[in-house]
Formats: sequence, C-alpha cells, structure tokens
Amino acid sequence: MKTTLFFVLLLNSLAVFADDADKAWPNTVISDAAIKDIQETKYKYKKCVSEEMKKTMYQDQDSRKATDAVMMHCEDALAVMREVYLAAKVPGAIADRHLKQTRIQVTREALQALMFAQATRQAGHDLNSTPQERK
Repeated sequence: MKTTLFFVLLLNSLAVFADDADKAWPNTVISDAAIKDIQETKYKYKKCVSEEMKKTMYQDQDSRKATDAVMMHCEDALAVMREVYLAAKVPGAIADRHLKQTRIQVTREALQALMFAQATRQAGHDLNSTPQERK
C-alpha cells in the first residue's frame, strides 16, 4: 500500500514539474530594439524622478512624504515602461515584477538623496552655495 501511494505521488509530482516547464518563459525572446526601448523608458522614469526632486516645494516637506509625492508624480512614466514590455510580448507577471523592482530601487535612491538634502539643510548648510561662501 505504501509503495503504491509513493509511486502515485511520484508520478503526480513529475506532472507538476512538466506543467511548470510549459509555462516557463524563455528570457531570450526579447529583441534588441525592445531592450533599447525598455532602457529608454527606464531612463525617462529616472529623469522624471530627478527633475521632480529638484522642485523647491519638496524642500519644506519631510523626506519620506516628499519621496512619496515624487514617486506618485512619475508613476505615469513607469506605466509607459509596462506598455513597452507588453508590446514585446513579455508576460504581465514578469513585467510587473521588473517594474516593482525598478520602482523600489528608484524610490530608495530618491529617499536617500532627499534625506541627505534635508539633513544638510537642518545642519545649516546651503546646498547651492560654494565652499568659499560657506566660510
């Protein structure tokens, strides 16, 4: 009885692995043009975040709230990247995973920069002044 049950479970597990292989997406099907488009949209997203962070309205806010506002403002640029992925026939789950990773990475970088700027302002330094003017 135990041997029969073992073989049934073994055959069932092999069928599960076979099903996963059918659903696997080979990562080599993205064309060079699609990769270039993805890189360009990622650059535009990072540029949007960078340009938005330079606005003076974020200087008076807490760095976490400012980061949240910046990221919300540039969310449309990230949506364009998703459309590029879907046009390249990348499955939605994989595209969403990469977009989430990109969003997290850029958010961390923006938060770090805004925290640095806030700490510098609190220390009494002007970020736009030269070292000679600070003396």
